[in-house]
Amino acid sequence: MDRYTIFKFNEDFPDDDACLEHVAAMVYPTFPELPCRECKRPVKHHRLTGRKAYSCQECGTHVYPLAGTIFEKSRTPLKSWFYAMYIMSTTRMGISAKQLERELGVTYKTAWRMFKQIRTLMAEDAGTLSGILEVDETYVGGRPRHRQPRKGPRLASDPTAKRPIVGMVERGGNVHATVTPDTKRRTIMPLVKAHVLPDSTVFTDESAQYGTLKRDGYAHWRPSCN
Repeated sequence: MDRYTIFKFNEDFPDDDACLEHVAAMVYPTFPELPCRECKRPVKHHRLTGRKAYSCQECGTHVYPLAGTIFEKSRTPLKSWFYAMYIMSTTRMGISAKQLERELGVTYKTAWRMFKQIRTLMAEDAGTLSGILEVDETYVGGRPRHRQPRKGPRLASDPTAKRPIVGMVERGGNVHATVTPDTKRRTIMPLVKAHVLPDSTVFTDESAQYGTLKRDGYAHWRPSCN
Protein backbone atom coordinates (compact mmCIF):
# COMPACT_ATOMS: atom_id res chain seq x y z
CA MET A 1 0.00 0.00 0.00
CA ASP A 2 1.55 3.29 -1.11
CA ARG A 3 1.68 5.92 1.60
CA TYR A 4 0.72 9.49 0.82
CA THR A 5 3.93 11.17 1.97
CA ILE A 6 4.63 14.78 2.93
CA PHE A 7 6.78 15.01 -0.21
CA LYS A 8 3.79 14.04 -2.36
CA PHE A 9 1.54 16.42 -0.40
CA ASN A 10 3.83 19.37 -1.07
CA GLU A 11 4.09 18.34 -4.71
CA ASP A 12 0.29 18.29 -5.09
CA PHE A 13 -0.38 21.42 -3.01
CA PRO A 14 2.63 23.76 -3.26
CA ASP A 15 0.65 26.94 -2.51
CA ASP A 16 -2.78 28.47 -1.92
CA ASP A 17 -3.51 28.65 -5.66
CA ALA A 18 -3.16 24.88 -6.04
CA CYS A 19 -5.39 24.34 -3.00
CA LEU A 20 -8.07 26.67 -4.39
CA GLU A 21 -8.01 24.89 -7.75
CA HIS A 22 -8.43 21.57 -5.95
CA VAL A 23 -11.49 22.83 -4.05
CA ALA A 24 -12.97 24.31 -7.25
CA ALA A 25 -12.50 21.02 -9.09
CA MET A 26 -14.22 19.13 -6.25
CA VAL A 27 -17.16 21.54 -6.09
CA TYR A 28 -17.49 21.90 -9.87
CA PRO A 29 -16.65 18.71 -11.83
CA THR A 30 -16.56 20.75 -15.09
CA PHE A 31 -13.76 23.05 -13.80
CA PRO A 32 -12.36 25.31 -15.30
CA GLU A 33 -15.80 25.61 -16.89
CA LEU A 34 -18.07 26.68 -14.05
CA PRO A 35 -21.84 27.17 -13.95
CA CYS A 36 -22.61 30.85 -14.48
CA ARG A 37 -25.84 32.08 -12.91
CA GLU A 38 -26.12 34.85 -15.53
CA CYS A 39 -25.19 32.87 -18.66
CA LYS A 40 -27.28 29.91 -17.40
CA ARG A 41 -24.66 27.38 -18.55
CA PRO A 42 -21.10 26.22 -17.84
CA VAL A 43 -18.62 28.82 -19.09
CA LYS A 44 -14.84 29.02 -18.78
CA HIS A 45 -13.83 31.11 -15.77
CA HIS A 46 -10.55 32.84 -14.97
CA ARG A 47 -8.98 33.34 -11.56
CA LEU A 48 -9.31 36.85 -10.11
CA THR A 49 -5.93 38.20 -9.03
CA GLY A 50 -5.64 38.48 -5.27
CA ARG A 51 -9.07 36.95 -4.62
CA LYS A 52 -10.33 33.44 -3.91
CA ALA A 53 -12.78 33.68 -6.78
CA TYR A 54 -13.19 33.14 -10.50
CA SER A 55 -14.78 35.38 -13.14
CA CYS A 56 -16.92 34.28 -16.09
CA GLN A 57 -15.04 35.14 -19.30
CA GLU A 58 -18.27 36.16 -21.03
CA CYS A 59 -20.22 38.23 -18.52
CA GLY A 60 -17.78 38.75 -15.64
CA THR A 61 -19.98 37.18 -12.95
CA HIS A 62 -17.95 35.98 -9.98
CA VAL A 63 -17.97 32.45 -8.56
CA TYR A 64 -16.64 31.66 -5.08
CA PRO A 65 -15.69 27.96 -4.70
CA LEU A 66 -15.08 28.28 -0.94
CA ALA A 67 -18.68 29.36 -0.23
CA GLY A 68 -20.34 26.93 2.16
CA THR A 69 -17.06 25.24 3.14
CA ILE A 70 -15.03 25.40 6.35
CA PHE A 71 -12.60 27.71 4.52
CA GLU A 72 -15.17 30.37 3.57
CA LYS A 73 -14.60 33.06 6.20
CA SER A 74 -11.15 32.00 7.36
CA ARG A 75 -8.11 34.25 7.02
CA THR A 76 -5.80 31.28 7.51
CA PRO A 77 -4.00 30.29 4.28
CA LEU A 78 -5.55 27.38 2.40
CA LYS A 79 -2.19 25.59 2.40
CA SER A 80 -2.30 25.62 6.22
CA TRP A 81 -5.82 24.17 6.20
CA PHE A 82 -4.78 21.44 3.78
CA TYR A 83 -1.68 20.63 5.83
CA ALA A 84 -3.78 20.43 9.01
CA MET A 85 -6.13 17.97 7.30
CA TYR A 86 -3.17 15.99 6.02
CA ILE A 87 -1.52 15.52 9.42
CA MET A 88 -4.83 14.88 11.21
CA SER A 89 -5.73 12.12 8.75
CA THR A 90 -2.30 10.47 8.49
CA THR A 91 -0.85 10.65 12.01
CA ARG A 92 -1.46 7.21 13.52
CA MET A 93 -1.69 8.23 17.17
CA GLY A 94 -3.67 11.40 16.50
CA ILE A 95 -2.67 14.99 17.21
CA SER A 96 -3.88 17.78 19.46
CA ALA A 97 -4.82 21.39 18.79
CA LYS A 98 -1.61 22.34 20.61
CA GLN A 99 0.41 20.38 18.07
CA LEU A 100 -1.46 22.11 15.24
CA GLU A 101 -0.51 25.43 16.82
CA ARG A 102 3.17 24.46 16.68
CA GLU A 103 3.03 22.92 13.20
CA LEU A 104 1.17 25.81 11.56
CA GLY A 105 2.58 28.74 13.50
CA VAL A 106 -0.90 30.07 14.35
CA THR A 107 -2.47 31.07 17.66
CA TYR A 108 -3.92 28.37 19.90
CA LYS A 109 -7.40 29.85 19.34
CA THR A 110 -7.03 29.48 15.56
CA ALA A 111 -5.56 25.97 15.89
CA TRP A 112 -8.41 24.84 18.14
CA ARG A 113 -11.05 26.21 15.76
CA MET A 114 -9.42 24.44 12.81
CA PHE A 115 -9.01 21.22 14.80
CA LYS A 116 -12.66 21.23 15.85
CA GLN A 117 -14.00 21.95 12.35
CA ILE A 118 -11.81 19.34 10.65
CA ARG A 119 -12.62 16.68 13.24
CA THR A 120 -16.35 17.39 12.88
CA LEU A 121 -16.05 17.15 9.10
CA MET A 122 -14.18 13.84 9.33
CA ALA A 123 -16.86 12.43 11.63
CA GLU A 124 -19.76 13.13 9.25
CA ASP A 125 -21.41 10.01 7.89
CA ALA A 126 -20.37 9.51 4.28
CA GLY A 127 -22.92 6.73 3.70
CA THR A 128 -21.96 3.50 1.95
CA LEU A 129 -18.39 3.11 0.73
CA SER A 130 -17.16 0.86 -2.07
CA GLY A 131 -14.33 0.23 -4.52
CA ILE A 132 -10.78 0.53 -3.19
CA LEU A 133 -10.47 1.90 0.31
CA GLU A 134 -8.28 1.97 3.40
CA VAL A 135 -9.34 1.20 6.96
CA ASP A 136 -7.28 2.22 9.98
CA GLU A 137 -7.62 3.33 13.57
CA THR A 138 -6.16 6.35 15.34
CA TYR A 139 -6.53 8.29 18.59
CA VAL A 140 -7.45 11.93 19.24
CA GLY A 141 -7.81 14.16 22.27
CA GLY A 142 -5.93 13.55 25.48
CA ARG A 143 -5.10 15.31 28.71
CA PRO A 144 -6.30 18.92 28.89
CA ARG A 145 -3.70 21.58 29.62
CA HIS A 146 -2.74 22.23 33.28
CA ARG A 147 -4.50 19.04 34.49
CA GLN A 148 -2.73 17.14 37.27
CA PRO A 149 -1.77 13.52 36.45
CA ARG A 150 -4.43 11.01 37.35
CA LYS A 151 -3.50 8.00 39.45
CA GLY A 152 -4.69 4.53 38.50
CA PRO A 153 -5.87 3.12 35.14
CA ARG A 154 -7.76 5.26 32.66
CA LEU A 155 -11.35 4.33 31.92
CA ALA A 156 -13.34 4.91 28.73
CA SER A 157 -15.27 7.62 30.61
CA ASP A 158 -12.08 9.44 31.61
CA PRO A 159 -12.13 12.86 29.83
CA THR A 160 -8.32 13.00 29.90
CA ALA A 161 -7.91 9.79 27.86
CA LYS A 162 -7.38 9.73 24.10
CA ARG A 163 -10.42 8.55 22.12
CA PRO A 164 -10.07 5.86 19.45
CA ILE A 165 -11.44 6.62 15.98
CA VAL A 166 -11.90 4.08 13.20
CA GLY A 167 -11.62 5.64 9.74
CA MET A 168 -12.61 4.27 6.33
CA VAL A 169 -11.42 6.21 3.27
CA GLU A 170 -12.34 5.60 -0.36
CA ARG A 171 -9.46 6.34 -2.71
CA GLY A 172 -10.49 9.58 -4.35
CA GLY A 173 -13.87 9.44 -2.63
CA ASN A 174 -15.70 9.64 0.68
CA VAL A 175 -14.55 9.30 4.27
CA HIS A 176 -16.35 7.72 7.22
CA ALA A 177 -14.93 8.13 10.72
CA THR A 178 -16.46 6.86 13.97
CA VAL A 179 -15.48 7.40 17.60
CA THR A 180 -15.39 3.94 19.21
CA PRO A 181 -14.98 2.60 22.76
CA ASP A 182 -11.97 0.50 21.66
CA THR A 183 -10.18 -0.89 18.57
CA LYS A 184 -11.04 -4.56 19.05
CA ARG A 185 -12.21 -6.78 16.19
CA ARG A 186 -15.69 -7.08 17.70
CA THR A 187 -15.97 -3.27 17.46
CA ILE A 188 -14.30 -2.63 14.11
CA MET A 189 -15.78 -5.38 11.94
CA PRO A 190 -19.47 -4.44 12.45
CA LEU A 191 -18.55 -0.88 11.37
CA VAL A 192 -16.85 -2.16 8.22
CA LYS A 193 -19.83 -4.38 7.36
CA ALA A 194 -22.24 -1.50 7.97
CA HIS A 195 -20.44 1.02 5.76
CA VAL A 196 -18.44 -0.92 3.14
CA LEU A 197 -20.10 -2.89 0.34
CA PRO A 198 -19.03 -6.54 -0.14
CA ASP A 199 -16.49 -7.24 -2.91
CA SER A 200 -14.71 -3.96 -2.13
CA THR A 201 -10.91 -4.02 -1.89
CA VAL A 202 -9.79 -3.09 1.62
CA PHE A 203 -6.22 -2.09 2.51
CA THR A 204 -5.18 -2.31 6.18
CA ASP A 205 -2.05 -2.65 8.28
CA GLU A 206 -1.04 -5.97 9.83
CA SER A 207 -3.32 -5.68 12.88
CA ALA A 208 -5.18 -8.85 13.82
CA GLN A 209 -8.49 -6.95 14.02
CA TYR A 210 -8.82 -7.20 10.24
CA GLY A 211 -8.10 -10.93 9.94
CA THR A 212 -11.67 -11.87 8.99
CA LEU A 213 -12.11 -9.44 6.09
CA LYS A 214 -11.63 -12.09 3.38
CA ARG A 215 -14.03 -14.45 5.14
CA ASP A 216 -16.58 -11.64 5.26
CA GLY A 217 -16.51 -11.08 1.49
CA TYR A 218 -13.85 -8.43 0.99
CA ALA A 219 -10.62 -8.46 -1.00
CA HIS A 220 -8.09 -7.82 1.77
CA TRP A 221 -4.60 -6.43 1.20
CA ARG A 222 -1.95 -5.84 3.85
CA PRO A 223 1.88 -5.68 3.73
CA SER A 224 2.68 -9.07 5.23
CA CYS A 225 0.36 -11.30 3.20
CA ASN A 226 0.22 -9.80 -0.32
